[in-house]
Amino acid sequence: MPSHQKPDPAKVHAEQLKAVRIAINEVDEQMVGLIARRERLVRRAGSLKEDDESVRAPARVEQVISNVRGFAEKLDVDPTVVERTYRAMIDAFIEFELKVRRQP
Repeated sequence: MPSHQKPDPAKVHAEQLKAVRIAINEVDEQMVGLIARRERLVRRAGSLKEDDESVRAPARVEQVISNVRGFAEKLDVDPTVVERTYRAMIDAFIEFELKVRRQP
């Protein structure tokens, strides 16, 4: 391209979006690794709990939510997004832990 021509804004935008998506994929891979670690810990915690109610542990759920909202605020991340993400993850892990507890 001759030096006097400006780059096509649509092409620049598409290239930037592609780069952002690659970075998001890298973050997702790291997050799945952390979720795997959390799953191992949940399995261990589940083996130490006496009943299903101790798995559900609403007070502990709220403690975790409070903690992650605080972490989010320190990192200048939207605490509502973090809370909603964690509530979904915690719900999934509670179901998982209950299922694991019921297996012979």
